[in-house]
Amino acid sequence: MERKYWYALGFAAIFVMCAVTLAAVNADFGGSDDKGSEQIGDINPDYEPWYDGIFGSWELPGETESLLFALQAAIGALIIGYCIGRYSLKRKNND
Repeated sequence: MERKYWYALGFAAIFVMCAVTLAAVNADFGGSDDKGSEQIGDINPDYEPWYDGIFGSWELPGETESLLFALQAAIGALIIGYCIGRYSLKRKNND
């Protein structure tokens, strides 16, 4: 079999595994912040945070949170892309 058929078979297998997992779990995919707050509240109902965070106690709008998350993802993608490009260029020059 050619390599492209193996890739197609691998992607199909990954897709089937993801679809079966999502269908079988049927869970609420909430954020870890909510789960952590719930757990702390269950353990100690009188808990008061000792640190308010970078932006203080006021809530950020949803757009700002989305912007910060997208910026973090973009910076990570740039770093990974740079490393992959650097590695492939070094490999090409060594051949």
